Amino acid sequence: MTRSAPCLAVTMGDPAGVGPEIIVKACVRLQPRLRDGALRLLVIGHRAALERARRNLGAEPAFPDAAAGADLPALAFLAAGEAREPMPVGEIAAEAGRFAYLAVARAVALAQAGTVAAIVTAPLNKAALNLAGYHYAGHTDMLAALTGAKSSVMLLAHGNMRVGHVTTHVALADVPRLVTPERLRRTIDLTAAAVRDLGIARPRLAVAALNPHAGEGGLFGRQDDEVTAPVVAACRAEGMDVTGPVPGDTVFVKLRGGQFDAVVAMYHDQGHIPVKLLGFDIDPATGTWRALSGVNITLGLPVIRTSVDHGTAFDIAGTGAANEDSLIEAIDVALALAQGRARAAG
Repeated sequence: MTRSAPCLAVTMGDPAGVGPEIIVKACVRLQPRLRDGALRLLVIGHRAALERARRNLGAEPAFPDAAAGADLPALAFLAAGEAREPMPVGEIAAEAGRFAYLAVARAVALAQAGTVAAIVTAPLNKAALNLAGYHYAGHTDMLAALTGAKSSVMLLAHGNMRVGHVTTHVALADVPRLVTPERLRRTIDLTAAAVRDLGIARPRLAVAALNPHAGEGGLFGRQDDEVTAPVVAACRAEGMDVTGPVPGDTVFVKLRGGQFDAVVAMYHDQGHIPVKLLGFDIDPATGTWRALSGVNITLGLPVIRTSVDHGTAFDIAGTGAANEDSLIEAIDVALALAQGRARAAG
């Protein structure tokens, strides 16, 4: 069996949520690729939670323990830590938060050592994480602390919809102050680099306007003229294919139509809404969503990290109803990024 594929670490997230279940389901669907060596996965988390999910689903494959110092097989498991108490299902618990943290910490250490080429994260619960004594707002803050990164950028992706974000989890009233030339340029540079890693040699980027109609010549605000336009001009002077500011009500239509390879959005909902609108699979009979595709990619870290674009879904944990599409998409993107960086490194 060939071992040409880089190994990816898949962290379980909160073991009381849907993480164990979507990991098992994803590995079932990915079996052909695992068998032929096109994919290698190391699952890191809580062994009992993983086995419970396997039993509930009646699913193979097995997850053999990763042996210290040995070559990793196509599919292996590594315990994030020692279990102290039974793991609940569908409940916020400190033990679950502890394992969620430990899994990410082990994955980061392996990535920094070169044992794994990327990290793919299943969802965690912020309340459980804090109950365990790890006071982070989520994966991004935790990863920054573990890797020593000073700042990061969120790239949301679904198919050809790739959207970098200048700001994310901040109040809308604070966005204009945070859209600085330095922050905008960093977002453009990191988004372009990620798109190159995904196989597009010369990315075409659009920068979304902050204000309606790109400010309408200053009538609706000056940020687009005074901040965005000069940064875009500087990028173009350096040979980058960057356009903007493009009004927010049309830029994503152009992205979907293939006129651009990625968009830089100014704030959370501006970038999230178009990607999620296309990523949700709606059941026409009930009007509710039954699956969500999309990947959250953290840029600016010294390691590659992708994630599912949904939460722990405690309400359906353990029922077999969780959908694994987003996890598979996150694995595919992580693999593409890892292979792209390997090619660039020669």
